[in-house]
Amino acid sequence: MEHTINNLNSKICVIIPTYNNANTLIDVIHGVQKYSDNIIIVNDGSTDSTSELLNTVSCLKIISFPLNKGKGAAIKEGMAEALSHGFEYVMTIDSDGQHYPDDIPKMFNALNKNPDSLIIGSRNINADGMPSKNTFANKFSNFWFWAETNKKLPDTQSGFRIYPIKFYKNTKFFTNGFEFEIEILVRSAWKDIKIIPTPVKVYYPSPEKRVTHFRPFRDFARISLLNTVLVLITFLLVLPLKAFKYITQNKFTKIVREQITLHNETPHNVSMAIGFGIFMGIAPIWGFQMIVAAFLAHIFRLNKIIVLIFSNISLPPVIPFIIYFSYQFGGLFFDNPQEFDIDTIYYLKQQIVDGEFYNTLKEFGYSIIQYILGSLLLGLSLGILSFLISWSLIKVTSALKENK
Repeated sequence: MEHTINNLNSKICVIIPTYNNANTLIDVIHGVQKYSDNIIIVNDGSTDSTSELLNTVSCLKIISFPLNKGKGAAIKEGMAEALSHGFEYVMTIDSDGQHYPDDIPKMFNALNKNPDSLIIGSRNINADGMPSKNTFANKFSNFWFWAETNKKLPDTQSGFRIYPIKFYKNTKFFTNGFEFEIEILVRSAWKDIKIIPTPVKVYYPSPEKRVTHFRPFRDFARISLLNTVLVLITFLLVLPLKAFKYITQNKFTKIVREQITLHNETPHNVSMAIGFGIFMGIAPIWGFQMIVAAFLAHIFRLNKIIVLIFSNISLPPVIPFIIYFSYQFGGLFFDNPQEFDIDTIYYLKQQIVDGEFYNTLKEFGYSIIQYILGSLLLGLSLGILSFLISWSLIKVTSALKENK
């Protein structure tokens, strides 16, 4: 373990962001100094005796903000300073004394086994003394992290971490508060940086001795706003781009085969993904089909790649046929269905010219309802048919392979 620490010491800088934690700060610094001399302390506008205490400390760098900017701003400033000194990683540890510096060797060892990874200290959220609001906030954060990355972590709010800072050189983060730690975790997952949870101890003093800067209403509102933005980015940008990149880099048959093999998908699950993709490709939400398909596949835990591939049934040459047959299919459920031909289009145009806007709108409304109903029923029918055909083909293919 000591050999590992010595090897990594020259590559890792420890950042200690602090705001009004004068009672615990010095003990934290002394604890960290047992394992590293590369320490950057960022005084985030403290109004207690922090500044005076730091005058007695010897470390790599002390950065002081005149006003409180937020934990995220402090960490980003520390990262920039660490990069300027040539460090490859930064470790962050809170100054309130909840983390035990003697867990640093364990964090170093995890990094040694997983280079270029983000190591996050995973606390026992059911530990004695853990405030109930912290437990709820952590579970809340864990859920949203999963929704935004499709990855599960036991503790997404721990401030005890090691970051591979070279991957963030050109990243523009948009948060400065403590929610920055959520943002950087999610964006690390989007960058495909491996995230390694490592069990660590945690200490929470009694309520009367505890110093907290958490403001429930305001901070939950900020977290909720951040998660709303991250979810939108996930489904509008991240998932479609990953799917497009994957599809364009591989042949169609190879993709389907890999998705079935690598994910150990059952015939039922593969067929469900195919059928659902076909349904979404016909659904009357033009322009949003892939986005909604990816979102619902994520919710229903279907293979997203297969769903996205088969939702592309609505290719430009096929769209007129989908619209026509949807319209005709919907007409089966009306006593007087609207006709979809060139004469109907000229008739509606003439009504507009004659000023019959109400009648035009009324008839056009009936046509839209007929189309929407027809497309949903057509999509459902073809989705079910695709499910049955693909399930049968997969079962037959599997049986033939077994007989060989």
